Amino acid sequence: MDVLRPPLIRIGGRVYRKNLVQEQAFPREEEEDFYAGPGDCADEPCGAFVVEETERGFQCRVEVPSPLYKYIIGKKGETKKRLEAETRTSISIPKPGVEGEIVITGQHRSGVTSARTRIDVLLDSFRKKQPFTHFLSFALNQPAIQQRFLQFKEEVLEKCSKDHGVSSSLFQNPAKLHLTLGTLVLLNEQEIQKACDLLQRCKEDFVDQVTGGQPLTVEVAGVEYMNDDPAMTDVLYAKVRMKDGSDRLQMVADQLVERFVASGLMLKEWDRVKLHATVMNTLFRKDPTEERNSTMTGKSSFKERESFNGQNILKPFQGKLGPWQLQERTGRGVSHSSGYQQLLLKGNNLQLFENFHFGEVQLDSVRLSQRFSSDASGYYATSGQLCFS
Repeated sequence: MDVLRPPLIRIGGRVYRKNLVQEQAFPREEEEDFYAGPGDCADEPCGAFVVEETERGFQCRVEVPSPLYKYIIGKKGETKKRLEAETRTSISIPKPGVEGEIVITGQHRSGVTSARTRIDVLLDSFRKKQPFTHFLSFALNQPAIQQRFLQFKEEVLEKCSKDHGVSSSLFQNPAKLHLTLGTLVLLNEQEIQKACDLLQRCKEDFVDQVTGGQPLTVEVAGVEYMNDDPAMTDVLYAKVRMKDGSDRLQMVADQLVERFVASGLMLKEWDRVKLHATVMNTLFRKDPTEERNSTMTGKSSFKERESFNGQNILKPFQGKLGPWQLQERTGRGVSHSSGYQQLLLKGNNLQLFENFHFGEVQLDSVRLSQRFSSDASGYYATSGQLCFS
């Protein structure tokens, strides 16, 4: 058994390594097993990367964003020294802040391959711990939507401000209303460009076919909470659906995420994208400058959150329902006519924040948005975008 790649055992959803316990050591045999020869990869995944043969032995190059160098170096260089000693290789790392390649060299292919594999594991582990830097989004900050959102905020504060935890600091910045499709950790310009290039390939491969090269008309209406107890709410979001009742928006979102996950630029979190626009979030209460982006903000963000009581947000108010929300509540279609207005006046008991109508919007692009940023409109700065038309 290769001590560097012990068998894995799955117990109760956890993965454990089965380590070999051996009283006697045979240095020569261990060395022969580890360095199986120039043409042997010692059971390491040689095909996953290129190991070049040189005059002095073998080498392998690894593209690594500079913010991750420190995880390969370790405290006082201990991680790098240990990797070099255990794999009989030399690891060259660019200076901090300088983008470049990590170069692994050694006399034996198996040693270089092992060092590369272990570096890949380290990078994958620490990359997952990085806060996301970018996200794919649909902007919902059109003036009409912002106006209705501010009306929603005013109504909620007027009627529910005495409820536990409800305050103006919970509400999203109207200029940054959006749908989040997925988050990305992009640590240098090369990775940002890779994401931009993938967006354009997605446009050619399937987006144009789904959208027909035209904007998608969606309706933003109704609010829902993330957890199962409205009395202990952390996130309240607006629901979104295609005005024509089709699933084209969901198709675009799901296929985009699928492609980005396959490329390694995004981690798979759900089987399908949950289309929602955050309107209230208890993360915003902690710090007024807290990033008002989405519900996917990392484990540390969920500590010390003070939930709010959202029960009364679902109780009656004097407002306007969209046609399809009213149809859902009454079981019959309506139109924007005098009859519709009369029905609204007579059916105030149907007018709930639960079905608040924020308006319609034309979605014409998917943006690669940069976290903790703003453009001239107040929306997130855009690193790249996929335009439907």
